[in-house]
Amino acid sequence: MALGTATVAYELRFDAGRICLDLLATTHPEERLDSTEVLGAWIVGSGLVPQGTDLTHADPSWLVGFRELRGCIGQLVRGTPGHGADLALAHVNAAARAAPPAPRAVPDEEGALVRELVGPPDCAALLGAIARDAVELLTDPVARAGIRECEGDNCPIVYLDTSRGRRRRWCSSEVCGNRERVARHRRRAALSRT
Repeated sequence: MALGTATVAYELRFDAGRICLDLLATTHPEERLDSTEVLGAWIVGSGLVPQGTDLTHADPSWLVGFRELRGCIGQLVRGTPGHGADLALAHVNAAARAAPPAPRAVPDEEGALVRELVGPPDCAALLGAIARDAVELLTDPVARAGIRECEGDNCPIVYLDTSRGRRRRWCSSEVCGNRERVARHRRRAALSRT
């Protein structure tokens, strides 16, 4: 599965600190997982599979599975209480039971060892790897304490704050952080003119 457009790589983000949180970022500012082609780009970009892995067997049911898991993880990470949280937890736990894709080391053209998968990954294996990452995050008190929601205007992205002093405020300094600095500069400039 190849990237269909040059903008796909720009639109997909992998800076949340965990694969399960990177999956949550695929909803902002709009639904990103809108085709199997983009889903394939996300799967490769997230590191779930090595570059060059054949994902042409992905079908629209994969989109449903990834979006469902994303919704459940989002509910658990954001700590949304209620009966739905029990269902979300059950869904994540069920997905985590699937064995992740099996890797193997093989020599490349120059003789260096590279990672490839034993065979084409199935959807359940990929979802299992993401669900296991979510389980690890949710059950690790230190990691869970580092979960933050971006302070940027209208940015719902959740990330893992591993910064020194745990004072990170934005999902990305280059994206939301830069917007905040520009807005602050404009406010100061407007005040100095009055």
